[in-house]
Amino acid sequence: MSTPFSLLLPVYGGDEPSHVERAFRSTVEEQLRPPAEVVIVQDGKITPGLASALDRLESESPVPVRRLRLSHNVGLAQALQCGLSACSYEVIARMDADDVSLPHRFAVQLPLIEAGADLVGSALVEFSDNDPDGSFGTLRVPPLEADEIARAARLRSPFNHPSVVYRRSAVLEAGGYRELPLLEDYWLFTRMIDAGASVANVPDALVQYRVDSGSYQRRGGLRLLRSEVALQRRLRAEGFTTTNQMLRNLTVRGGYRVIPVGIRRALYRRTFTTPSEGSPSVDSLPVTHHRLLHRRGARR
Repeated sequence: MSTPFSLLLPVYGGDEPSHVERAFRSTVEEQLRPPAEVVIVQDGKITPGLASALDRLESESPVPVRRLRLSHNVGLAQALQCGLSACSYEVIARMDADDVSLPHRFAVQLPLIEAGADLVGSALVEFSDNDPDGSFGTLRVPPLEADEIARAARLRSPFNHPSVVYRRSAVLEAGGYRELPLLEDYWLFTRMIDAGASVANVPDALVQYRVDSGSYQRRGGLRLLRSEVALQRRLRAEGFTTTNQMLRNLTVRGGYRVIPVGIRRALYRRTFTTPSEGSPSVDSLPVTHHRLLHRRGARR
């Protein structure tokens, strides 16, 4: 039998109702392999328009919807941690409120989880409101094999957070989501790798990632620089990186946070993305089961 799984979808007052509706329908109604339930975490007060959209989605959903209403905005890390507890199933898929899942996303990722993986991500294709189908976006392809993922994690996040599916037990074993503004996902992934989680990435772009004029602005600034410094210190204290790696990261990643937006955008696209003419079709998907690698040891 197919493994049932929960979809974890956090929303907050700043989310656009039409984006949330598109994210929900693409990840639930349009999936070849839909989730068994949806857990929506309302992080604080939301607008009447968003509340109306959520009411409509819940009433029309083909699967049960649970809405966890937090009395005030607690931030993404705490909202997701609360959501983990509210999910009914061991396997949980993440989704952001303004992205779009391709119909075959879970049909590709869940077999890897069922084969023994604890954490499976995928590539993304970027799109904007001026390019709603992502046909002329750029691809963000993460490292694929477990050893590549572990090496990459010493410098950058090896997973695209909106694309991941994971086992709740593996997330909790690593300590769950912890507060670190804008970098809580990267910190979680390093701790999961260090704890011995079996990890893999799918090369196919299974999620369309929405970008706007402020996307590269938000990847910099003093707030993110402070989080960056805190992350690098914690990774070193936890033994995940060496002193030399920490100093390299503070120089490279810290510098990236303070350079002008135009240069940041050019460096990001040159380093992490490739041009794309669109996402692959179901029929063109390669066999990805062999990309699931053995469970790593607790520490290197």
